[in-house]
Amino acid sequence: MRNRARYLIFFQYIGTKYSGVMKGPPHQLHRRGVQDHLEDAIRRLMPLNPVSLSVSSRTDTGVHALSNSAHFDLQRRNNMPPFTEGILIEALNFHLKTEQIRITKAHRVPDDFHARYQAQSRTYVYRIALGIPNHLLLPLTDLEFCWSLRETELDVGSMRKAAALLVGNHDFSSFRAVSTEMTFKNPVKTLDVASIQPGCSFVQSHFHREVPFWELTFKSRSFLYKQVRRMTGALIAVGKGRLSVTQLKEILEARDTMAYPNNLVAPAHGLFLTRVDYSETDLRPSPRTSEEQFTSSGNSEDLI
Repeated sequence: MRNRARYLIFFQYIGTKYSGVMKGPPHQLHRRGVQDHLEDAIRRLMPLNPVSLSVSSRTDTGVHALSNSAHFDLQRRNNMPPFTEGILIEALNFHLKTEQIRITKAHRVPDDFHARYQAQSRTYVYRIALGIPNHLLLPLTDLEFCWSLRETELDVGSMRKAAALLVGNHDFSSFRAVSTEMTFKNPVKTLDVASIQPGCSFVQSHFHREVPFWELTFKSRSFLYKQVRRMTGALIAVGKGRLSVTQLKEILEARDTMAYPNNLVAPAHGLFLTRVDYSETDLRPSPRTSEEQFTSSGNSEDLI
């Protein structure tokens, strides 16, 4: 089927109003996920095949993404050639214009490509604002995009020592939340990066006062359920003096979900999925695919 193609798309979203990136429960139509809206937009391109999107990286309600990814197959009607990437991006964004979701890139990929299993790494950034006694004092552009703390300072040196303990290959059972998938997922992960660096407000040069920001960055091939938010919460507790570096090490070594202290998990709205990386060779289309793209024609106005 020369007019059937597999695409990898990169997309961003503000997660505040969605039930997460994955599909919402079918019996709760008011709780829709980002995937629901993406699949609706693809269906409006009138493909012959059933629409099924495979998302690379799961995010919860309230978590944002600057770059998540997914793959899907699309077969056009009347034996028309596959869409070029540019036309696909423009057409999907037209149908998503009422949502806080946008397609940023698209690649035609081999038919056996899988967005989740072939991802080489995922990077998350957690944003912290200091010296905010009431979150309503934040600039509007940061209100739903950081965790605001009353403290004006954190012990960043101790936080960095604690973060260094998390880097490497560990059993992260203590940092995963209880879920139905617990018995099926290996808790041993390799954390490549856990860094703590100064950040800034999105409108720093235009706000009437300076708000100190910090960014916690985590990179790994994959993460456990709520692992990033639980690591963030524990590191902030170290920064506040509620946990010592030694205590964090003991939590990690306990390898037990129940060892994680109550009320430490960082809230969802400060977390951003910023990158999903792939090998360039995995994204390289076959010669036949390249030829089809060269001969493909179409106008985005025909699709909207």
